Amino acid sequence: MITGKTTLIAHLGYPTEAFKAPMIYNPWFERQNIDAVVVPMGVKPEDYPATLAALARLTNLRGALVTMPHKITTLSLADAVTPTARIAGACNALLKRADGTLLGDQFDGAGFVRGAQQKGRRIAGARVLVVGCGGVGSAIAASLAAAGAAAISLFDNHAAAADALRERLMQHYPDLLVRTAWNDPAGHDIVVNATPLGMKDGDPLPLDVERIDPQALVGEVVMKAEYTPLLRAARARGCEVQVGTDMLFEMIPAYLEFFGFGSATADELRAVSQIRY
Repeated sequence: MITGKTTLIAHLGYPTEAFKAPMIYNPWFERQNIDAVVVPMGVKPEDYPATLAALARLTNLRGALVTMPHKITTLSLADAVTPTARIAGACNALLKRADGTLLGDQFDGAGFVRGAQQKGRRIAGARVLVVGCGGVGSAIAASLAAAGAAAISLFDNHAAAADALRERLMQHYPDLLVRTAWNDPAGHDIVVNATPLGMKDGDPLPLDVERIDPQALVGEVVMKAEYTPLLRAARARGCEVQVGTDMLFEMIPAYLEFFGFGSATADELRAVSQIRY
């Protein structure tokens, strides 16, 4: 039951149809008797700066979950950002502090890495391909680098995005081998689709599945369906896969702590989740 005392967390993105977070957070809040609610809010890019400024004036707003296509823009709109967000070049979380200012942080990458590690994958020394160098791809690449990946290949249709991500990675991880303009999955231990491809029916695959090593882990950030066309094709090839919601479940404990709502394990969240596709 939403009351006048309910704390609001905005879920900002566009479009909202594929949002899964409310079906995890809200059942968890209910189970824990926490008077808070996650509310999806569809905001087009051209309206985002003004909308965020208006939302920040709400007295019962704790913060926001931020998703595509606003993660990179949020970095410049927050009043302060954590080092993690700065390296990633994007924010996916905003906390409204006591003085009304917004603190930006980034949990996408940590969620992806924790999900892979839960599957027994060793990140240290791994060779990784990240396709898509926007907010989520940058965050995943940054967290993979922090976890000890030996080499990261980057690809984005906008070459400048991949080049900029490479520069940020090299500033913090000078011994990391990073190459750009490369989307051949052959020879990689972990392959990540960090593009929106797979959200719409008829989308092309983001890479050549026939070139993926069968021993590779193939990860996805798209959550419209549990198994996207890429993941179905990868499984048919014999690959282990990581669905988009695995990343989500693994990052939510960090979000809960960020917002001051305690913590939870991914398994506890899965037990109460009401995700539907």
